[in-house]
Amino acid sequence: MRIISGSRRGHRLVEWEESGIRPMRDFVRSALFNILADLVIDARFLDLFCGTGSVGLEALSRGAWEATFVDRSRKACSIVRRNLDSLGFLDQGSVLQRDYAAGIDHLERRGKRYDLIFVGPPYDKGLAEAALQSIVEHAILAKNGLIITEVRNKTHLDDRYGPLERFDKRIYGDNVLDFYASSEPTANVREEQGRQ
Repeated sequence: MRIISGSRRGHRLVEWEESGIRPMRDFVRSALFNILADLVIDARFLDLFCGTGSVGLEALSRGAWEATFVDRSRKACSIVRRNLDSLGFLDQGSVLQRDYAAGIDHLERRGKRYDLIFVGPPYDKGLAEAALQSIVEHAILAKNGLIITEVRNKTHLDDRYGPLERFDKRIYGDNVLDFYASSEPTANVREEQGRQ
């Protein structure tokens, strides 16, 4: 697995083959960041259920200001730290070993707000919906921020969670990306959607 684009393009990431972690496939990761485009630049990025951290690391490579990685697995967090070190992103990345709910609560208490939140949990456990509900209950999404979930195709997510409203859905084989915002999506996202 490698960084696809940006300042660290082509850099190989440390992986954990025996973990059972399901990293986002490269073509889905590429599609996600093509949609987000310039919204990543200088963004504060949260990678929930981060696994090896490939999504948050890709965001940093593409110009995100900072990235926070949350996972309950000690081994996964260790791998993310190794990747941050090898990529030269230790000053821009922070790793929190907690489950998603405790992590969200901790970040809210620290006053953290994120422009982009990626939710990529293990499939078929209801965790994407639970994480969206938890985000609604905690003030960690910045004004005009976006949330992106990755779930298995045919997994049901509601169109609305409190003030969050789904404004786009993309299907890539067995992978689905759902995009949520608490207000109208920014012009950059709408323009990118129009080009696809």
